[in-house]
Amino acid sequence: MNKKELITAIGKKITLSNACIEEVLSATDSVIKRALIEGDKVQLRNFGTFETKQRAAKKGRNPQTGETLVIAARVGVKFIPAPKLKNIVNGKLNQMANCH
Repeated sequence: MNKKELITAIGKKITLSNACIEEVLSATDSVIKRALIEGDKVQLRNFGTFETKQRAAKKGRNPQTGETLVIAARVGVKFIPAPKLKNIVNGKLNQMANCH
């Protein structure tokens, strides 16, 4: 599902214009990114948690030349799905009864 399809799907559930829904999604995107940049984690109940994780520098290998190289330390983004989301995706809960 791409952004346009997501906006259309949300529009079928609530009475907002597609332009308004797109504005809310864009604001949500910005707020989540800003929180992650600042080192905060973002927890969405029954959905999951976005957080950053420091990754240490490590040795790697160029697969074409076999040359050893150092991969720099970096910050990665991690998503941890909530147990309820996992159960819904795995069919353990009735999706229609538990999703609004």
